Amino acid sequence: MDPDLPRGAAGYLVAVPVAALCCLLPLLPLPAPVAGAHWLGAPVDWPKVGLLAFLHGCWESLAQGLPSPCLRLFRLLLRRPGPPGRPPARPDVNAFFPVLFAGVLMLPPAAAALVAAPAALLGAADPTCRRRQVWNGSQLALSAFTASVVFHRLAGPQLLLGSRFPAALLPGCAALAAFCLVNGVLVGAMRLLAEGPRRPSAHRRAAAVPGLPVLVHAAGGLMVAVLWQGPYGAFAALLALLPLSISAWVFAQGHRERDAHQATVQALVQAVEIKDSYTRGHSERVGRASVLIAGQLGMEAERLRTLRYAGVLHDVGKLGVATELLRRNGPLTEAERRAVEVHPVHGYELVRGISFLGEAHAGILHHHERMDGRGYPSGLAGEQIPEFARIISVADAFDSMTSTRSYRRGRPVTEAVAELERCSGSQFDPVMVRALVDALAVHDWQPVLPPPDTIRAVPDIPLGVPEPVRAAPRGVPAQGGGSVPTAGPS
Repeated sequence: MDPDLPRGAAGYLVAVPVAALCCLLPLLPLPAPVAGAHWLGAPVDWPKVGLLAFLHGCWESLAQGLPSPCLRLFRLLLRRPGPPGRPPARPDVNAFFPVLFAGVLMLPPAAAALVAAPAALLGAADPTCRRRQVWNGSQLALSAFTASVVFHRLAGPQLLLGSRFPAALLPGCAALAAFCLVNGVLVGAMRLLAEGPRRPSAHRRAAAVPGLPVLVHAAGGLMVAVLWQGPYGAFAALLALLPLSISAWVFAQGHRERDAHQATVQALVQAVEIKDSYTRGHSERVGRASVLIAGQLGMEAERLRTLRYAGVLHDVGKLGVATELLRRNGPLTEAERRAVEVHPVHGYELVRGISFLGEAHAGILHHHERMDGRGYPSGLAGEQIPEFARIISVADAFDSMTSTRSYRRGRPVTEAVAELERCSGSQFDPVMVRALVDALAVHDWQPVLPPPDTIRAVPDIPLGVPEPVRAAPRGVPAQGGGSVPTAGPS
């Protein structure tokens, strides 16, 4: 089981593949035909099943931007590794359904379910990814089995063989509805179990219905089935798949572009972490906390992805700040503090030419604004502050308070939440603070701690208590006795 999943979701991850295996039982020799459903134990055209399964695996690989099963088998036989930099398999992506739906229309239910198996078994090498890939293939097998049962119950095969249109469209549409319903219920249940019932986005995504691509793929599957059983056979069906292959290739290009975006963001974050040791891990945690807040608000998936980029890159402007100021343990002069506080502007200037960041630009520039207008760099107040910036401000302060710095140990989550609530309305948006509190009730937050010997050398000072006097650099008077910054610049 996946250790990152709740117990219910981990059990569900096992139960769905077991149910899919049960759907394959009719492929075993039956002692007697099933009453009223002779097609359950009908003879199976194994060459057709094998070819459809192979084609499904090939087009799934194309849609995910992965090498085809033929190429992987060829490399395995020659013991040649794949090219470096190849992106990993995406177990949550199965986007090419025409071949699978053609199997639903042409094969008995158990054989239609079997078509989904090779794509699941040949997809990933990582053990954790493999479990999810198997689950994904299993839920598609269950969906195909149910759709094929519905199609056979409505006498779809007879209408399809006789090319009786539009009468054959009724069982086809019913089979498509059954496929989408079962697929949606299985995926929605997994999301609810994994994310928790109190997360609004989980409810909305669980109730999501397939869109236009599935309808187009279903029409392609119907075309493949009609041509395959016509006078030209499988060759004509393969020609029908060629136009749809373009859409699969475009889909894969979209994933490659996202991989490139992620690599760009990671390179910028790594540059900041090398310069400022404190930010090591801080940027990723701020991105994660920002997504938790936005998830409670029901933000759509595309904006969530952009928000995570903004959270991860919120401190990228520190590349324009002197390294000595970032690493200093002592106090800063007023001029030095102003030099540090200009880092949001530096960050915006660094990333404003990266078009895919979109709303993230404003989040990076304004994440140190305050609701009362006393923040920087623009002194915006209330709703004038962009939504991304209000989210990142809360996430940044929360991780800063729960992380250990050179002058203060990280505080417990409950103490940090109490401080956020105290500053709610003046420094932070109350809506964002409440969203983070609700998210923490569902998701466990464990900041990465430094080595024990390092922690013992750091003072354990509660939030709001004056910090001890610290040594000042040469030429600067020693300072101390001021209140510990609870949610200031990180």
